[in-house]
Amino acid sequence: METSAIPRKGDNILRLPEVEKRTGLRRASIYKRAAAGTFPKPVRLGPNSTGWLESEIDSFIAQAVAQRDQGAQ
Repeated sequence: METSAIPRKGDNILRLPEVEKRTGLRRASIYKRAAAGTFPKPVRLGPNSTGWLESEIDSFIAQAVAQRDQGAQ
């Protein structure tokens, strides 16, 4: 999964509960997919905290919908 290196102006950082809520994926799946390169990688915020760029999560969801729609045709 290709992601932008520079956050967009006004981009928000989403914490894990919000990422789970938006994607429907659970913690283990999120980290497994990020390690495999099929999900946006988290941003390290501190020694014990990470988050995800909202724009990258939105892009992931949009790609999933596009793949679904391609399969329907």
